[in-house]
Amino acid sequence: MFIKKIGIDLGTTNTLVYIPNKGIVINEPSVVAISVVDNKIMTVGNDAKNMIGRAPDSIMVSRPLKEGAIADYRITEAMLKYFINKAIGNMAFLKPEVLISVPAGITSTERRAVIEASLNAGAKMVYLVKEPVLAAIGAKIPINSASGNMILNIGGGTTEIAVISLGGIVSWSSVRVGGNKIDQSIVSYVKKKHGLAIGERTAELIKKAIGSAVKQETQERLNVRGRNLASGYPKTIELTTNEITDAMQEQLVEIIQTVKNVLHETPPELCSDIMEKGITISGGGALLKNIDELVTSVTGVPAHIADDPLFCVAKGTGVVLQNLNIYKKNVLAKR
Repeated sequence: MFIKKIGIDLGTTNTLVYIPNKGIVINEPSVVAISVVDNKIMTVGNDAKNMIGRAPDSIMVSRPLKEGAIADYRITEAMLKYFINKAIGNMAFLKPEVLISVPAGITSTERRAVIEASLNAGAKMVYLVKEPVLAAIGAKIPINSASGNMILNIGGGTTEIAVISLGGIVSWSSVRVGGNKIDQSIVSYVKKKHGLAIGERTAELIKKAIGSAVKQETQERLNVRGRNLASGYPKTIELTTNEITDAMQEQLVEIIQTVKNVLHETPPELCSDIMEKGITISGGGALLKNIDELVTSVTGVPAHIADDPLFCVAKGTGVVLQNLNIYKKNVLAKR
């Protein structure tokens, strides 16, 4: 079967590729390994991520997207080319139409960079759709109804909150805080409190294993290995759930404050709808334990986690690709 359309959730942490009637065919880290000697791309995705913190000086491991935007154009183009070619297999001569998710606050310069990188990577036509809209569609929210729906999408590089009604974004806000900054906060906490150096991959594992958005009476515990900053030797310490909650506080407060700001800017009629339906949480950050409880307790608005929150944006790309006429007001197209 010839693949004519591809949806790409171009994330700071992971890139997902969706093909209509097939579903998600690629879910790999947005990481590229480059040879320093000849400045050539060595590998992309899972293989490149496995090199983080382990590569010699001759190999540079790069995340070409920073906080939802392209930080390195050439490497992003190479990464897109890799994912497009992997998705369409041996049909590289058939240029597909590509729909890509972009942050709600994307600038015209950043938008051009995504379009140019996609066209150079082998796309025949490029469609851009704002990430909160795709997340809402993927979470099965009826965005075209005359009713207010609020989506909180917590990604790796950015968190985006939007109120959607009649197919369009009524009020929104974006903050450059996500899973990556939460991981960095855990690295800093362990360094400062325990004098132990750990990597961001270890921090991510700690977050997933025992992290919680609110403090717990019954805490989980985890032994963590790292380098003792005083002696330089390996050392093992024990961390608890509430320690990790403390470590993440600054980032969580920033996310919640952004939700409150959007609620303050939302028309009263739509606020009433949101109180009735609640806030839908999507993205990788939705997997942080008790994040819905935190949002509910601080805002007073019921919050719930979307089904398959990691895949909402990718699924949204598939729905839009199959119904371009219905969602045309949300789509920016470029040949």
